[in-house]
Amino acid sequence: MNENLKKLIPKDKFDITTAEKLNNYSYEEIQSIIPSLLEWLQDMNWPVAKPISEYLISINEQITNEILDVFKTNDEIWKYWMISTFGPVTQNKEIKKEIERIAKRPTNNERLEELDELSLEIMKIRKWD
Repeated sequence: MNENLKKLIPKDKFDITTAEKLNNYSYEEIQSIIPSLLEWLQDMNWPVAKPISEYLISINEQITNEILDVFKTNDEIWKYWMISTFGPVTQNKEIKKEIERIAKRPTNNERLEELDELSLEIMKIRKWD
C-alpha cells in the first residue's frame, strides 16, 4: 500500500477531515485500503463512521468480497453495523443470502446480539421473502 493511500485512512475516530477526502477518489484508486476503511464501521457511533459509511455505500457493489469477509468474522457487533449499513442498499445476491441466513438460521452469538432481528427487519423493508 503506498503512502498516499495510507493518508486516506483516518488516524482516529474523530478524523472526519481525512474520511471526507475519500469522496475525491474512485473505487479503483482506493481499492487496497477498503478493508482498513471497513474497520471504521465496527462502531457506527464513532464520528468518522458516518462519512466513511456514506462513501462505502456509494461503491457498495464493488466491495462485496470485503463485506462478505466481515460476515466470516466472529465480531457480531461489526456484522450488525454492516447489515444496518449495507442491507438497505445492496443489490448483491451473496450479501442478500448472508442476511437471509442470519435472519433464518443465526448462530447463537448472532442471536444474542440481535442480528437475526435486524436481518428480518431488512428483509421486510426490502421485501425479500
